[in-house]
Amino acid sequence: MSPTGRFPVASAGALRHNEGMSYTLTLITGEEGSDAERRAAEQRFRQALDAALGDASLVAPTYRAYLGIVTVRGENPDVTALSDAEREVVEQWQAAESAATVAAFGPHRYLEEGRFEIGV
Repeated sequence: MSPTGRFPVASAGALRHNEGMSYTLTLITGEEGSDAERRAAEQRFRQALDAALGDASLVAPTYRAYLGIVTVRGENPDVTALSDAEREVVEQWQAAESAATVAAFGPHRYLEEGRFEIGV
């Protein structure tokens, strides 16, 4: 999905979490909003993601493992075809990402509101 509108792809409010393993977090959106609003949404997403995975230091390795699985098995892998370990990673990441998205945008999120890009 490519961003549209006035905001650049990498927002000025991109966050790098420096405790434990670091990762970057960037809100990608085509909607207007202040830098403070963008930073607040990024902060809410990061805090919820860290909490859902247990600690900020677990975000990068969990995300890397998830990316490795979906690279081989496809974007929406059949969880019944995954090993127990793969299934655990996929389910854990998807639940954490969903919780973080709700924390950032609220329960009535629409695709045009934006998405978060995580860099590891």
